[in-house]
Parts: sequence; C-alpha cells; structure tokens
Amino acid sequence: MRSTSAEPGVRTRRRLIAASLVSSIGDGIYVPLTMLFVHSLTGLSLTSTGAGLTVAGLCALAFMPAAGVLIDRFGGRRVLIGVLALRAIGFAAYPFADSFPAFLAIALVVAVGMWASSPSQHTLIGEIAEGAERDRLLAWDRSLRNAGMGCGSLAAAGMLMLNGSAGFIAAAEVLAMVFAVAAVLVARIPNVRSDVKRPERTRDGYRQVLADRPYLLITAANFLIAFGYTTQAMALPVFLTRDVGMPDALAGAVFAVNTALVAALGVPAARLALRGRRPRAAALGAAIFALSFAAFAVLPQFVSGPDAIVAVLAVAVLYTVGELVHSAPSQGLSVQAAPDHLRGRYLSVYQLSWSVCRTIAPMLLGFLLDAGQWQLWTFLALLVLTGAAILLYAERSLPAHAVSTSQAPTTTASQGATA
Repeated sequence: MRSTSAEPGVRTRRRLIAASLVSSIGDGIYVPLTMLFVHSLTGLSLTSTGAGLTVAGLCALAFMPAAGVLIDRFGGRRVLIGVLALRAIGFAAYPFADSFPAFLAIALVVAVGMWASSPSQHTLIGEIAEGAERDRLLAWDRSLRNAGMGCGSLAAAGMLMLNGSAGFIAAAEVLAMVFAVAAVLVARIPNVRSDVKRPERTRDGYRQVLADRPYLLITAANFLIAFGYTTQAMALPVFLTRDVGMPDALAGAVFAVNTALVAALGVPAARLALRGRRPRAAALGAAIFALSFAAFAVLPQFVSGPDAIVAVLAVAVLYTVGELVHSAPSQGLSVQAAPDHLRGRYLSVYQLSWSVCRTIAPMLLGFLLDAGQWQLWTFLALLVLTGAAILLYAERSLPAHAVSTSQAPTTTASQGATA
C-alpha cells in the first residue's frame, strides 16, 4: 500500500517548504547576475560567456526527456536530491573554470540541475499529497520561492560590495552551500513512492504523453502565457526607462513590488482561485495579464512625470493580480492532470513550455521593443488571450479531478498506481 495520505505529515511539509525556500534563495543570488557572475569568475569575454550559457541551456533542454524518465523510475525525491547536488557541485567548481571547455561543462551541469529542479520538485509534491492539499503545497512552494528570490537578490547585492572578484567567489561558495543544504533537507523527507507502477519501456511512456491531447493543449497554453511572465524581467525595465522615462532605480522597484506581493499574497490568492475550476481560473488570470498589457501600451501617451510613477505602479499591481490568479490553478492543473506512474515525463514535457519560452524570449522581445512602444504589449496581449482560449477549450476533455478541486480520482489505479 502507498505510505502517504492526502495530508502529508507536519515534518514532511516543513522539510519540503524549507528546501524550497533555501533553493530559491540560491536562485535569487544567481539568476539576476548570471552573466556578470560567470564573466567575473572565469575571466572569459562577455561574448564567450553568453554563447556558452546559451549552448549549455539548449543542451539542458535536450536532457529534459531523460529527466522525466529518471523521475518516473526513481521518484521525484531522489532526482531532486541529485539535481540539487549537481547545482552545488557546479557552483563549487566555477572558480576553477580556467578555460572555455571547463566553463561549458560546468555551465551544462548547472543548467541541467536548474531545468530539472521544477519537474522533480512538483513530482515530489504530487507524491506526498493529493487533491486540495497538493494545491496548498504548490501554493506555498510558489510563494516561498518568490520570497527566497527576493532574499537571494539582497544577499547578492551585499556580496557584490566586496572588492574585486572576492564577492563573486563568495557568491559561488554560498551557492554551493545553499544547494547542498537544500539537498540534505530533501533527503530527510521520507520516501513515499514504493508501489507506483512504473512503465516498462521509455518509448511507451512518452508515447502516452504525446497522445494525451488535453495535456498537450494545457502545455501549449502555458507556453503562450509564459511570455507574460518573462516580459517582467526582460522587457519591462527597458520599456519603463526608454518609453515612460522612469529612472533605473524606480524601474527596479516595480519588480520588487511584484515579488513582495506574490510572496505575501500567493497562498491566500491560491485558496480563492482554486475554489472553482482550474482552467477557468487560469484563463481569468491570463485575461487580467492582457488587460495590464493594454494599460502598459497606452501609458506613454497619457502620463508623464510624477503621474507616470503612480500609473506604472498601479498597472504593475494589476499585472501581479493576473499572476496571482493564473499561477496557482495553472500549476495545479499541470500536476493534477498527470497520472502518477508517468508524472515525471508529463511534468518534464510541461517544463519545456517554460524552458523554450525563456530560451527564445530575449530575441522575440528585443525585436518587439525595437518595433515601437505599443507593438510589444499588443502582441503579448494576443498571446496570453490565445492561451486563455486554449485552456477553456481543453477543460471539456480534461479529467474531472484535474479540472475541479471538488472532484477526486475514483481509484488510485486510475492514475496508474497499483491498488
């Protein structure tokens, strides 16, 4: 019999949440400073650094199907321990990367660990909880990740105050320690996946994923809506400073407001959003995204000076509301709609919607920014509205327990587990 119930133990929940918070602090240190961090540690040119990170990221994407196989074979807990350990090893090795091949190898290790963390983490949550409790843990995970990212960014700013390369070496050592601690915390979570039926052949497993049309639809919808998320970090600062005329420091404050609101309101917002049907709630969040993009498009024509700051913050809050409404049901939908025995493969495919978006977004958003003040926001609004329409269309063919929190799978076997 399976050793879990719908409600995981308090210790299990605390260790999971602690590991999520610790690893997100590491992301907060590394992600905003990736180029500068690697360039300073390795001494390579910015061109070589950028090219190496791009190649490593693309190779890591190619590894995602194998990550799904490993998750289904060994469970989310073991794979998550492994990818966190990979990240710890990679950051510990960065100060010793004295050539481009060495840097490329380390960057690949770090990228694989980064891309594989999300599906293994969400699979682990799917293994230790079910139904509404699963949604609550996903909400806590998401909220704490925003809080951890903010704390990590502040820690990175403090380390950069050290002279010369000392700050970056300290950051590498701290990152190695942070991800090692996160791996230890996950290792202390009891193994809860002893009886899930595993697919005998890899090809059969992915064949089922690719034949699951409703799941592919929600993955496609997420790919389109994900551009709304990437815009905040990649395009919005340029738009605010260039087209609205805001100072650089205030443009950064918009990101801080979003992070603080998501961290503080993520869990209560998830409770409200998940009272109804997940696809409809996620589609509503995407529609709010589109409304905020329309507001950004008209800002340069209607506001300037001090009024622009107030208007930008108001639209940023509207954007954050869209994120709060969309994120919980969409993430819950991706986990709930995946059968137990293939959840690793399913979530690895779903993760590609985020990873591919983040890979191509810089080129696409840069082109749209050069096109003019309103073209970017109009295109993004159309993208997220298309994603919302796909979610509503997919609802009719998704499993009932994935669509609504009030529904539950009739049997464990229906999700691929043995009785």
